[in-house]
Amino acid sequence: MIWLVDILILTIVVICALGAINVRDLLSSAILLGAYSFLMCILWTEMGAVDVAFTEAAVGAGISTAFFIGAIYQTTRRTKD
Repeated sequence: MIWLVDILILTIVVICALGAINVRDLLSSAILLGAYSFLMCILWTEMGAVDVAFTEAAVGAGISTAFFIGAIYQTTRRTKD
């Protein structure tokens, strides 16, 4: 039963990664990368690597996403499209 959850989470991880690459909006891309990191944290916890999961949650899903969003809000667009 657990492997079904692992496959489901791994599928969503791949969808988030492909979505972050293909989306045109930077804010959406940063949010998708944060979701990717959070889902990877769940997978690391499932595999028993709690220290790696904690680091992924703190750095990948937390601080990096906040820095990405902060940097996006500090920039301006050159065109209106």
